[in-house]
Amino acid sequence: MADTKREIERKYEGPPAGEDVRLPDLSGVSGVSGVLDKGVAELDATYYDTPDQRLAAASLTLRRRTGGADAGWHLKLPVSEGVRDEIRAPLSDTVPRSLTGLVRSRVRDAELVPVVRLLSARDIRHLVDASGALLAEVSLDRVRAERLSGGEGTAEWTEIEVELADDGDPAFLDKVEKKLRKAGLSRSSSPSKLARALGETDQKAQKGQTGEPGKHKKSAAAAADAAPTTAPAAHAPVTAGDHVLAYLRAQRDAIVELDPAVRRDVYDSVHSMRVATRRMRSAFRSYGRVLDRTVTDPIGDELKWLAGELGLDRDQEVLTERLTAALDNLPRTLLSGPVRTRLRTWSHARGSGSRRHLIAVLDGKRYLALLTALDATVSDPPLLKAASGDPAKVIAKAVRKDFKKVSDLVGEALDRPPGADRDLAMHEARKKAKRTRYSAETATPALGRPAADLVKSMKSLQTLLGDHQDSVMTREALRDLAGQAHAAGESAFTYGVLYGREEQRAAAAEAALPGAWEAIEGQGAV
Repeated sequence: MADTKREIERKYEGPPAGEDVRLPDLSGVSGVSGVLDKGVAELDATYYDTPDQRLAAASLTLRRRTGGADAGWHLKLPVSEGVRDEIRAPLSDTVPRSLTGLVRSRVRDAELVPVVRLLSARDIRHLVDASGALLAEVSLDRVRAERLSGGEGTAEWTEIEVELADDGDPAFLDKVEKKLRKAGLSRSSSPSKLARALGETDQKAQKGQTGEPGKHKKSAAAAADAAPTTAPAAHAPVTAGDHVLAYLRAQRDAIVELDPAVRRDVYDSVHSMRVATRRMRSAFRSYGRVLDRTVTDPIGDELKWLAGELGLDRDQEVLTERLTAALDNLPRTLLSGPVRTRLRTWSHARGSGSRRHLIAVLDGKRYLALLTALDATVSDPPLLKAASGDPAKVIAKAVRKDFKKVSDLVGEALDRPPGADRDLAMHEARKKAKRTRYSAETATPALGRPAADLVKSMKSLQTLLGDHQDSVMTREALRDLAGQAHAAGESAFTYGVLYGREEQRAAAAEAALPGAWEAIEGQGAV
């Protein structure tokens, strides 16, 4: 069983001249009442990666470490600068399955092999406040790195690491840093010990330590070509194709990066990955003159499949939350019968229990094949002639085409009387508004303010039409709940009250649509 720890830390090194790095007296740091000597821990860590270092390229580290208070397997996932989530698992001879799944979107079918061994003598100090509570752990680490694969040689250095206590104030690290800087120390140029070890042993191999100058550098480059993800384009987008590919690359990266969070059930991660799939699929459809749709349509179908799998429980959760909130806002006098119990039973019965199913999907061959196809799309895109064109013309034309479709559907909805046909037309308009929003997002770097304004307008329209569609779906659920209650001999009164309120919300959205659309139309498309 793995557990998670949020790690907030900073690393420091001495001057390049190579003077011996020492730990300065930190008793004078503001808020520190004591500096406790916790002794020296001997740490032995072996880091694992694919032969082409896919984890390192994404700033992920996977290690097996003995010694110290937290011996075991550790996977570190970047959150922001200086902040990582450390997933821990007990010691074992092989990488635990609880961790291999979290790196699958990077590793795919490649083998995880030992790449670096780090031996560290860690001299530890605890900074505590007046009550004895831990503020931060400061360590002086004397490190020896040995390259195990992908390079040769060893490297040695000394660094200071400051890790904030759990739930500590990050501002405290600034106070410690001020003291360290006065002592001649500076932030480490490497984000992690592994990064430094890889960098220094790579350099030694490239200088000819293997006896064949340049051999390691060449093989590393060849390995990078075979990696499942590609680096962002080095140049700023110029052509229409450049802009579309930049947007697609960002969505591909989001899907890959969100995979571990979805597996860990991190808040909003499923929704965020689902949005990335929709954005990519929408771009394929909107920019069919830039990318060959005979190639991208099958990938779009697979993205639609993935979005559906991600939404199995999400849609039900949203509906249940809406109904629960509606019940919370009802006066007690309008609650008749075991309504909350009925809602919980209904929600549980309709829920697919898809948590385990979703993990199986992410571990499956179909999903991994989709990731490979996305990589191929951004690394070797099926560009058409228009891709080399002026984005001000090619991209703007695509956005205007999407906007025209929204306009037609909104007009169709406004022309229809209230009822099922209008509901359907407003739903279709919502989907096209979303697509137009995404195509305008793609266009914003090229077209500037007009495209950015259209993104805001389409988001506002999408929200209005989405509220209406939510009401449609909620009313369907209420009819279902009322039928079940009636069949069980329970009162259906409360479901009728909620149904009426949802009708009012839908009517309000319909009444607001003409004015909202008039304002958007007045702005015009890009």
